[in-house]
Amino acid sequence: MAGIALLPVLFLIITAKHYYNEEEHKTRDLPSILASGRIPTWIKRVQDFMFAEQAESSYQVQQAKIAIATGGWIGKGPGKSEQRNFLPHPYSDFIYAIIIEEYGLVGGAIIVFIYLLFLFRSIRLFRKCPYAFGAFLALALSFTLVIQAMVNMAVNVNLFPTTGVTLPLVSMGGSSLWFTCFAIGIILSVARNVEQMEGDNLPQAEMQPVVNEAGKENMTGDI
Repeated sequence: MAGIALLPVLFLIITAKHYYNEEEHKTRDLPSILASGRIPTWIKRVQDFMFAEQAESSYQVQQAKIAIATGGWIGKGPGKSEQRNFLPHPYSDFIYAIIIEEYGLVGGAIIVFIYLLFLFRSIRLFRKCPYAFGAFLALALSFTLVIQAMVNMAVNVNLFPTTGVTLPLVSMGGSSLWFTCFAIGIILSVARNVEQMEGDNLPQAEMQPVVNEAGKENMTGDI
């Protein structure tokens, strides 16, 4: 299944490489089927990531690199970012670069740790949940959110081409925020049901020894 999901990405990379003129450093004419919608934008972003030199990088990438470089280890402090005045979408797509500028690499590492902790807790929930549907639903939603977060952070540090993916629970967004809230709500609902089931089983386990001891006393009294 993972291989099938990667097929569109692989096709986009092959297409971007095939239609790039390395001598003229520009995109060749695309066929009509690839020249519609946002497909040319996707191809251009992949080509910029693969072939652009340091000075030819997109404006967003350059400004994000400046923000990360000036942040250092501990950052400039909350609200003291300067690159947010130049970096496009500093509140959504490139908010992680602003976080590193203000809170440094330490703050960026804490953000990564929080997402990994969320994934770890979701895996524990998956192992505790007795119902397959709820368990796999919670695990799939948690993986979706964490992968989205990792992709956003990878774009900000120039490990991936620009995607336009927001950082869950951090970026300002519309439909992305709605999906994140729904996903978190479903995961919390599954966790609540697991806790209720554990709570219902606990009194029965505690009452069993009491019943056994009372039975022994009655038997002793009868003798």
